[in-house]
Amino acid sequence: MMTKADRPARIRIVLAAGALALSPGLASSSYAEDAGSPKHTLSWMSARIVAEQAAAVDDAAKEAVANRRAKQLIAAMTLPQKMQQLTGSKAEILPELPQCYGARHVSGIASLAIPTFRITNGPVGVGQNDCVARSVYEAVKDNPNPYASYVAYTHPTSAKATALPSAMAVAASFDPAVATTFGEVIATEMNNLALHVFEAPGVNLARLPILGRNFEYFGEDPYLTGTMAVAETKVVQDHGIIAMVKHYVANEQETNRQTIQESVDQQTLRELYLLPFEMALKDGKAGAVMCAYNYVNGASSCESEHLLTDVLREDWGFTGYVQSDFFAMKSTASTLTTGMDHEMPTPLHWAPDKLQPALDKGEITVGDIDTALERRFTQMFKAGVFDRPLVQTPIDFAAGGRKAREVGTEGAVLLQNNGVLPFSPDVRSVVLIGKATQVYAQQAVAGGSMTGKPMGAGGGSSDVVPEYTVTPIQGLRQTLRERGNGQASVKLVLVDDTNTSATVDGTQTTFAAALDEAAGADAVVVMAGTVSEEGADRATFDGLGGQKLAASAAAGTSLDWYAEKPNIMATNRPNDNPAMDSRTVAMIEAVMATTSKTGMAMARKTALVLKDNAGVAMTPSLVGTDGPAILEVWFPGQEDGNIVADVVFGRTNPSGKLPVTFPYAGKGFLDHITPEQFPGVAATGSGDQTVEYSEKLNIGYRWYDANVSGECAPVKGVNPCVAFPFGHGLSYTTFKLGKARLSFDKASKTYSASVKVTNTGKRPGAEVIQVYISLPESASEVGARQPPKRLVGFDKVRLESGRSATVEISIDPAASNHPFSVWSETAQNWITPAGSHTIWVGRSSSPRDLAKAGSVSF
Repeated sequence: MMTKADRPARIRIVLAAGALALSPGLASSSYAEDAGSPKHTLSWMSARIVAEQAAAVDDAAKEAVANRRAKQLIAAMTLPQKMQQLTGSKAEILPELPQCYGARHVSGIASLAIPTFRITNGPVGVGQNDCVARSVYEAVKDNPNPYASYVAYTHPTSAKATALPSAMAVAASFDPAVATTFGEVIATEMNNLALHVFEAPGVNLARLPILGRNFEYFGEDPYLTGTMAVAETKVVQDHGIIAMVKHYVANEQETNRQTIQESVDQQTLRELYLLPFEMALKDGKAGAVMCAYNYVNGASSCESEHLLTDVLREDWGFTGYVQSDFFAMKSTASTLTTGMDHEMPTPLHWAPDKLQPALDKGEITVGDIDTALERRFTQMFKAGVFDRPLVQTPIDFAAGGRKAREVGTEGAVLLQNNGVLPFSPDVRSVVLIGKATQVYAQQAVAGGSMTGKPMGAGGGSSDVVPEYTVTPIQGLRQTLRERGNGQASVKLVLVDDTNTSATVDGTQTTFAAALDEAAGADAVVVMAGTVSEEGADRATFDGLGGQKLAASAAAGTSLDWYAEKPNIMATNRPNDNPAMDSRTVAMIEAVMATTSKTGMAMARKTALVLKDNAGVAMTPSLVGTDGPAILEVWFPGQEDGNIVADVVFGRTNPSGKLPVTFPYAGKGFLDHITPEQFPGVAATGSGDQTVEYSEKLNIGYRWYDANVSGECAPVKGVNPCVAFPFGHGLSYTTFKLGKARLSFDKASKTYSASVKVTNTGKRPGAEVIQVYISLPESASEVGARQPPKRLVGFDKVRLESGRSATVEISIDPAASNHPFSVWSETAQNWITPAGSHTIWVGRSSSPRDLAKAGSVSF
């Protein structure tokens, strides 16, 4: 690498008049060529070296060849070409795909065989994908407004793809095979669309149940999150796509996300928030990481030497590249020298007119630029980006839809049943009830869904534009027809927010008349939930700046709270997007209190279907034997109606488990947090909001287990603060667990927790066996007090009626999730605390559902 002392004298950079690096809307592939490319042979593209990479026997060997190719390419590049390749390009018509007006790519350099490098968002499907209609370009090309071209990021003419269920639904499957199917759909369609980088998986944790982007993530537990991320990453990269794990790190709120100062102690970072990143990089071999908007312990996430160099590269041995979240970079020199490699979406801090002065002053070197490019080019060569043409092919939307439907049913969680579900396919009448102001009963639901707006119109970066959607009423009617009951009546009832008026199949009536419809129906399906979107948490604030909550943070977990536009930040424009009260809970209670006319009590014929961003706070009246059956389906995506109908009519047997805790209203973590924990308090001097992760290791089920509030001590194995615990989920069949056992394999030096599982019901089904570890008391002497237990393993077993199987779950002390260890700030390393580590096996995190398998002493 060139040192600062060796740097050349100032180089004058001459830009071609048509260079996209400076001129939006024009092709930029000529930019580096016009700057004067040296004569060379494209050794990095020779048949010999391409064949050598293809023949590499393992990942390390393949990367070694890719790295040689990257170095050969960089050696042939001029400095202007290198600068151009450091950043994304302004919006333009893509030279290789002239039908696409794109704004998520790095323009290629034809003389060097560098293709246009195309990037897509999409934690829940191929979202903003570098291709909106060419007509959009024609409409904005002469607009003097410098922001006019931004329409290329969000325009609804974006290339269509399968709108999958949310990542939270994938996590709820507790099955890495489902994450594999999920990733396979995305990777296949990315190749159809000639895309190269998948800005996902998202592995931030549901520290705050009201985080606007929880639906893009895998829940509140780092091990579950990491496991799903590994499975998704592997399959995506097996398809020649670069997976980009995000948002690195402690990016657990949207409020003031560009300036928020997060204060997190190193132990909490390592054991919780960094852990899924570590798993995805070590086990999944993800090729890229996205740094986040926020500051962590005083440093911007995109220029933290501790995070980007000390942890990522030196501790974990990461050899991929780091890309900025869009517009997340805060400086020029520090980002480059501390470990950032690629600025997106356009040349701002790394524009030539900023890089050159930094070179002149010795703040950066050409070697720093070379290092950043080498890391990214290595991953591009490794993924085959240079070796395949930029050609688009048709997407098989029917195949994507089938897999989306499969993923959605696997992630559905039956929270309580009371004998209601599955409904008989022979019902004569069904009433579907929801709120007129909300999407749940009316449309297919994804992040940012708004009543009366098509899917993909929310405006968040994960929005997907689908080929089709299936509404709830369509799904229910179609399923009944397919089951030979096309004559059944299925009516849609929509109720206003005051619970006084309603419509029945579009005809205006009273709420009392709507309740009468429910009373006379054989089956009643009520739909409710909590929609959210990137850019805003489910909270409102007094005044501007997101500094003071207008109501308890817990309000955002209520089924009653909603905002008309979930993607508009109430922190910036509070009067544009006030909190609303749908009175959904009162509506459900009124339905349940109605006297049934069918001879079956309302509690025995009513199902509440929830569609949620994350966990919700449950009103006690809805939980228990007098409440409805409750089915959680998260954000189902385009196959919404089919997914719900498949489960409620028994075509599929639910087997999902909760990846987040559902507390009772008034008893949750958000009912007890301080302003320092959310939304933050103004820092002295700068005035920027500072958030303190003062709960330390106690997030999600760990907070409830640790009884931090003093109200959550278990009673007969049941936590009184928790309506439905992490890991909970029922089935239409029943399972019996035998005695849990623990064994040790000397050869592999791993432990195995095992239990015999028997399907004692009348239907085939699946159960998820979960393994938790309670660390010895000495673990809390290392640093923060440890929660009562942590998840360290799980496995889903599928059984026919009457059949049994023994489930064995391995626990490797040397695994990337450090199951027996804690992070010592003193030792700056993982250590295994002395004493007895207790192993628990069961079907949820509730003490009632766990049995001791044994203990391990170190």
